[in-house]
Amino acid sequence: MDDVVQRVDSYYRYCPGEERLKISDAVCLGRRRSNFPKCKGCQFNDDEKRAAAAGGERRAETGRADGDKIESLFGAYDLRGTYPDPLDADVAWRVGLATAQFLRSQLRGYDRSERAKSTVVVGRDMRRSSVALAEALIEGLRAGGSPVVDIGLIDTPQLYFAVNRVTCCGGVQVTASHNPPNYNGFKICGQKAKPISSDTGLLQICKIAQNTLRHQSGQLADLRQEDLSEAYRDFVRGFFNAGGGCFNAERPLKVVVDASNGMAGRWVPLLFGDVEWLDIVRLNFEHNGEFIHEPNPLVEANLAQLKDRMGRSKADLGVCFDGDADRLITVDEKGRTIPADLITALLARTFLGRSAGSVVVYDLRSSRAVAEEVRDAGGVPRRERCGHAFIKKMLADTKGIFAGEVSGQYYFRDNFYCDSGMIAFAEVLNLLAATGKPIGELVAPLRRYAGSGEINFLNDDTHGTLKWLAAQHSDGEIDYLDGVTVQYHDWWFNVRPSNTEPRLLRLNVEAADERLLARRLAELSAMLGSRVEE
Repeated sequence: MDDVVQRVDSYYRYCPGEERLKISDAVCLGRRRSNFPKCKGCQFNDDEKRAAAAGGERRAETGRADGDKIESLFGAYDLRGTYPDPLDADVAWRVGLATAQFLRSQLRGYDRSERAKSTVVVGRDMRRSSVALAEALIEGLRAGGSPVVDIGLIDTPQLYFAVNRVTCCGGVQVTASHNPPNYNGFKICGQKAKPISSDTGLLQICKIAQNTLRHQSGQLADLRQEDLSEAYRDFVRGFFNAGGGCFNAERPLKVVVDASNGMAGRWVPLLFGDVEWLDIVRLNFEHNGEFIHEPNPLVEANLAQLKDRMGRSKADLGVCFDGDADRLITVDEKGRTIPADLITALLARTFLGRSAGSVVVYDLRSSRAVAEEVRDAGGVPRRERCGHAFIKKMLADTKGIFAGEVSGQYYFRDNFYCDSGMIAFAEVLNLLAATGKPIGELVAPLRRYAGSGEINFLNDDTHGTLKWLAAQHSDGEIDYLDGVTVQYHDWWFNVRPSNTEPRLLRLNVEAADERLLARRLAELSAMLGSRVEE
């Protein structure tokens, strides 16, 4: 440090997570000497740098390796990895501290001085590693100065409800969603459950975690447990027509629910178990961390058990939730999978009947039938790029009433613009009770186009391929909202790069009929590389 007084405009140092608040070299030195919690692992910690120069190179190399391990967990929308390597309790602690610092840095004005506003809500799913990871995460959050409200074993949508009910600056759900059992991770949201993605904070959290070492903290912020089960049940049931419409206890609606050994196994009985006109056939409701099939309902093979039980039960409807119950895939009375975009189109009419002229948001992979149905019902269709962070933002920005993704996630204005598999389930039940018609009959008019579904291709030059595709189809209507989309009057396609795998391209094609679809699909497949089979 120089003895000359440092000019304010030359300040360049800052504490992790507080990039906006530049500090002088003298303040930095004072904080290190007082064992300030943020100093350990900080890029401006000159003492650690000198120790490394004096023989700590090996430790620095370990730190770089740890940093690379942490960075590998961060995706576009959340953190995810295999347990216990690379995701372990040490990483969870560091992510917790980093999350506390980042979320608190987003507070403004009077909120920055109000202690309760620094609180973070934490929930977890049923995976065997979730308890240990949640405990380490909570300790890191508390070491980072954030009080924690632990709401226990929940579905992910309940976290969004809790963040909007409890005074806090955000929340974290410990979950790997639809991934296999050896995975786990964290979904992070800010105030009002706004998603924290790579564009809105995950990169900053990653950097803080990389520059932090786990350490004993002299003082931890408060921790309390809170059970929001009753309040959450009342909230979800507010979307549900308990009257039953065309169904009653003598003639119930029979539904096979496959909980995928996930959180729906806990929450479907709590939310809908007492409905007299609903006959729920339970499938894979045990939620102890073991899976009969992977908790991903988007893979057709994972629906085989559901379809078999539907046939034997003569059920009216089948639904399959993913691991953390924010996704829902439906099956009609004849055992046919209903694409999620067609459920979006079906429910859009219901919501527009309640709020004429409202915006309905859908992702760009969706069938043209979605926009057509929204317009026909008097609504305003808004096409958006894939990913919950983008869909939520568009729905909130437009004050839209409803949104849906091909992934089976559905978003609701009256659910804080957030997604919920349980509310989607309630709305589908409402529709069947109101009409008395089989869901296959309701969906039939929407199956007016032939679609490929999403197909993946390995490709060594994803950027170049997208440019070449656009040049080859310059006679179509082209846009670059997400990858490249080309529209013709009787068919369209979208090719976009994966957010998680650098050599992967994802293709969706839709055409006026099956013959045209097969022809266009063959043409495009030859241009995209090696097809990845499920």
